[in-house]
Amino acid sequence: MVTAARPTRAAYYRVLAANLPSRALVVTALGNASYLWASLHHAPENFYLEDAMGLTLPLALGVAIAQPERPVVAIEGDGALLMHMGVLVTIGAVNPANLTILLIQNGVHGASGGQPLTNANLDLAALARASGIPHAENLSHPDTLGQRMQSAGNRDGVGVLVLATEPDLEVVKPPLALDPVETKHRFATAIGVPRYLPTLFGGGTLEPVAPKHPPTRRVRRR
Repeated sequence: MVTAARPTRAAYYRVLAANLPSRALVVTALGNASYLWASLHHAPENFYLEDAMGLTLPLALGVAIAQPERPVVAIEGDGALLMHMGVLVTIGAVNPANLTILLIQNGVHGASGGQPLTNANLDLAALARASGIPHAENLSHPDTLGQRMQSAGNRDGVGVLVLATEPDLEVVKPPLALDPVETKHRFATAIGVPRYLPTLFGGGTLEPVAPKHPPTRRVRRR
């Protein structure tokens, strides 16, 4: 829940970067959720979502299901979650233990100019628990985030951490252009999946993988 004194997003992000699990995949929402994370911890294993408000959690759920041996961290905003609240019910039903969700609760629609939410003090952790996610709690200090990230591997299901955060409306300049196509290709390569090739009039196919030929044996001539 939003409190009177709130840390910055950057304070939480620095703790996250220091406590990110090995081989973790990170899916970040649009705006500063992606821009600041790219500035602090850019990696091919980051999927920066652009122009798809509210779809971070569905994408992260799919990644967690497809990559069950790797920790997946999703960073979503409170305003974006309110656009697609039903995703919490789906996540609670699937309940992948390798998925950790960080909800930035700053009380505003930061990516669209800072408009206040209709209910800025909604208890998002209680909402998650009501959706079938028992491991959900509100955090108000970055150090607690570090502790929860260190123990995430011991959970028996998905975890939701709601981070009370100051609004950060000034746009952070990322260290590279976050082109959606480049992000997709970079991320796909990082997790070892073939590139998707769209075809005309819809549909598509996966890029064929070149066969691995055995080494040619040299025949010695006598």
